[in-house]
Amino acid sequence: MNWDWDAVRDFMPLFREGLVVTLQVLAVGSLIAFTLGLVWALLMRAPTRWVRWPVGTVTEFVRDTPLLVQLFFLFYVLPEWGLTLSAMTTGVVAIGLHYSTYTMQVYRAGIEGVPPGQWEAAIALNLSRARTWRAVILPQAVRRVVPALGNYVIAMLKDTPMLMAITVLEMLGRARLFSQASFRFTEPLTVIGVAFIVISSLASLLLRTLERRLVR
Repeated sequence: MNWDWDAVRDFMPLFREGLVVTLQVLAVGSLIAFTLGLVWALLMRAPTRWVRWPVGTVTEFVRDTPLLVQLFFLFYVLPEWGLTLSAMTTGVVAIGLHYSTYTMQVYRAGIEGVPPGQWEAAIALNLSRARTWRAVILPQAVRRVVPALGNYVIAMLKDTPMLMAITVLEMLGRARLFSQASFRFTEPLTVIGVAFIVISSLASLLLRTLERRLVR
């Protein structure tokens, strides 16, 4: 293999720029996915079907539609309706919204896994519904689902290259630009491949540490 360390050195400035974009998308997208997923899960437990049905329909539609199609729709179709977002904002919103429909199912499983006795004890103590959720149910449910949520963080990381389709230059986008200019493909693709492995490993380690702390 004709490996060129000079090509690696020349690629590093572009790599750093792409790495920052990737981490920004991952951080904000995860925040949206986790927060919105919890909102969906709570709305699906609403006492009226006029709340559950629309939420269920919307989340099922988003979950069954490819992320790439959603990116194109938000970036190219919404401006025709008068709503224009930057490429970066579109990518973050699309990833966060898409994965919120998956984290919703994770939260639902965690909530349903809380023993019925916990609900009964909250009622016996005359706790309000809001305090029951905040102090009794959600702390137990979240501890149960941290590993599953961690898997979706890694899945979001691996989907960030899709943002290249709407002109967001994350790591793969920067590597592609460098390769087209220098005709060197092995070095930039190897660098970003290693970067994905390192980031995924660090995310897994962080989530395992968080899981152990929550268990204690």
